[in-house]
Amino acid sequence: MPTRRTFLTGVAAVGTTTLLPYTLHAAGHSSDAFATANGEIVVHPVSHASFVMETPSGTIYADPVGEPAAYAGLPAPDLILVTHEHGDHFNTETLAAIMGENTTMIVNPAVFDMLPADLQARATAIGNGESTMTGDVMVDAIPAYNISPDRLNFHPQGRDNGYIVTVDGLRVYISGDTEDTPAMRSLENIDVAFVCMNLPFTMGMEAAASAVNEFGPTYVYPYHYRGRDNGTQDPREFAALVTGDTEVKIGNWYGGVMPS
Repeated sequence: MPTRRTFLTGVAAVGTTTLLPYTLHAAGHSSDAFATANGEIVVHPVSHASFVMETPSGTIYADPVGEPAAYAGLPAPDLILVTHEHGDHFNTETLAAIMGENTTMIVNPAVFDMLPADLQARATAIGNGESTMTGDVMVDAIPAYNISPDRLNFHPQGRDNGYIVTVDGLRVYISGDTEDTPAMRSLENIDVAFVCMNLPFTMGMEAAASAVNEFGPTYVYPYHYRGRDNGTQDPREFAALVTGDTEVKIGNWYGGVMPS
């Protein structure tokens, strides 16, 4: 099997940042394609923490919430991942509306307990440190939690998941809501990472960039970066803090509007 850096195309130079044309894509789904061993993965940011990946092994939705119309024009999901129970990551009405006939879900145990019976029947619960296969897709649950004393009530240790999704040889890390935990910093061989940063709920851009610099993904998307009480983080400033060979991808998460 090719390594992550041999089957990916167009690996960037040090400190490269890709800025997508916001005006052009404001009315639709901007996307990036990442080459895999047998095809490509196309990433479509939707909003905040929600995105879609078209892969050689099916279409994967991450934390889909909001109006079903936000997913218009995208393939129905084969797999849905839910990291945790907060409303900007989990909504049963959205899930029911977008699920296809053969859609399955992987969720953390707390979300599983909140699902209605019909959705529970199509879901698998895994907790921190557990893994499962669905078709040709491997999903590993990574701890996601707060470590700052004043934020512990938002995401307690042991409840919520991040995920590593391995599909067609490509490893994608989805942080969910977390700070720069030891589990994040010790990640290895990540091709594409989605890393949250907003205050007071997760972490600031300095901590997020420091963690990214330590685990060194090939590409990173800053996402989930709108906060409360001036806690919004600027993805451009985050990009300036990222060093090494990691390329920063700036997606259209908020309708083409960048932080002011």
